[in-house]
Amino acid sequence: MSQYQTQNYGLIPGFSTGYATNITLNTTLARNSIDNPTYTRRGSSLSLSMSLTPPYSRLNPDHPNSNELIEFHKWMFDASWFTPIVGKLVLNTRAHFGYLGNYSSKREIGPFERFKMGGAGLGYNGGGNFLVGTDYVGLRGYDDPQSTFAIPTAQQGQPGGVAFNKYVLEMRYPVSLNPAATVYVLAFAEAGNSYSSYANYNPYKLYRSAGVGARIFMSAFGLLGFDFGHGFDQVIPSTANPGKQDPNHFHFIIGQQIR
Repeated sequence: MSQYQTQNYGLIPGFSTGYATNITLNTTLARNSIDNPTYTRRGSSLSLSMSLTPPYSRLNPDHPNSNELIEFHKWMFDASWFTPIVGKLVLNTRAHFGYLGNYSSKREIGPFERFKMGGAGLGYNGGGNFLVGTDYVGLRGYDDPQSTFAIPTAQQGQPGGVAFNKYVLEMRYPVSLNPAATVYVLAFAEAGNSYSSYANYNPYKLYRSAGVGARIFMSAFGLLGFDFGHGFDQVIPSTANPGKQDPNHFHFIIGQQIR
């Protein structure tokens, strides 16, 4: 259970001031066969998670659009495969999907628990804007959410998407496998998008990127990383006069990213 209290909080359209209560049942079905969590060479990881709130709109149809009691059902699927290529070179293939729905066609999906995609997946663009009750999904080579050239459902004033899909190919090669400091370099290609409504969902409309990076794992600090990504697709800006989109982005990574 969690409760959000907002006061003139403009980042959530339609709910700038008030209380919102989230009572959720979470459950996950998972299978994991990877050989090493620090530098994985073979195996796979599959996970299906579900988050369910009580169906308030069914229990009280007279107030179908209230945001005070948050209502949704959310489904997340994550799959990752590790395949050894030559020697220590490893191919990591990943696919991620998310879906957010409600229990009644009379009730709109609220502003909470939506998906924002872009950047390192940390949900912070340096300007102090962080939307509570949101799942942030990284997409290297593109701006972080709330930025001028963020993916449209992640731009300032947007509550986020109700569905997303993301695909990743990543080649990894270890520089050091010392347990005290594991270091590896990588090259990646990935594509993804989040969608503001089911009507806008198009699995073929993806923002694509490629780049290189490095990771270092130390027991004292955990996993730290650095990526350089190039975005291949044009993003519609969030302002009328934004300047020119920069297709190249540097990303700093903290911790193990699920998506």
